[in-house]
Amino acid sequence: MLSLSELYRYPLKSGRGEALQRSAVDGLGLNGDRRWMLVEAATGRFITQRLLPQMSQLSALYDARGGLTLSAAGHGELSVALPDPEQDLRGVTVWQDSLRVPDAGDEAAAWLSDLLGRPCRLVQVPEARTRQVDTAYAQPGDRVAFADGFPLLLIGQASLDDLAQRVGRPLSMLRFRPNLVVTGSEPYAEDGWKRIRIGAVEFEVAKGCTRCILTTVDPQSGERSADREPLTTLKTYREREGGVYFGQNLLPRGVGELQVGMPVEVLE
Repeated sequence: MLSLSELYRYPLKSGRGEALQRSAVDGLGLNGDRRWMLVEAATGRFITQRLLPQMSQLSALYDARGGLTLSAAGHGELSVALPDPEQDLRGVTVWQDSLRVPDAGDEAAAWLSDLLGRPCRLVQVPEARTRQVDTAYAQPGDRVAFADGFPLLLIGQASLDDLAQRVGRPLSMLRFRPNLVVTGSEPYAEDGWKRIRIGAVEFEVAKGCTRCILTTVDPQSGERSADREPLTTLKTYREREGGVYFGQNLLPRGVGELQVGMPVEVLE
């Protein structure tokens, strides 16, 4: 029997993951997931662990009012309020998407710039300012916040177990930053799913997730692996059409609540 074994939220894009027991889900994915992002102060270009692997050590916990509590070893904590959705708008870029979103203010920018050693700004995306998902894989009106391309990412636990065996050492699921982890399936079974249901919520499987250098960052230490694992091994058997694939991107087709332990049903 397939079941939902883990739930993860990433309130700040490329910040530390937050394990959940339950979460509301809507068209943008898990409540509070990737609603905040760091950008270059001068250009508005998004910043991730690809550039700054030390972001993996930055905790950003989502609060009930939509704000963040930032913390990092040696830097204490900073509470950041949800900004006015129509004030202090800043032009930002996520891959090829350009949008205008509210800036979280100078105090947060100074705290984060000091932590990361480069001038940056913290921004938040209101629902009305979210991005259209690539219509090659989604319908007009499907939206995404600051995630790379899709609202949700699912990985089968058996797929990670198989990869770890091939690499020859344990691997944290958080290297791959999924929202949903499913147990009870065969390795890479999720590659063949088209629609699933968890609880009362249905999901469409949009496409496989292409992987990059970010998977080589140890989420515990923030260090990149010298042997470029697990990406090196993934390239030997999961590369196709110019990309290395691991996990599946999902589009929610309803709203509801997810809870660890819920059965997962493959509809198609």
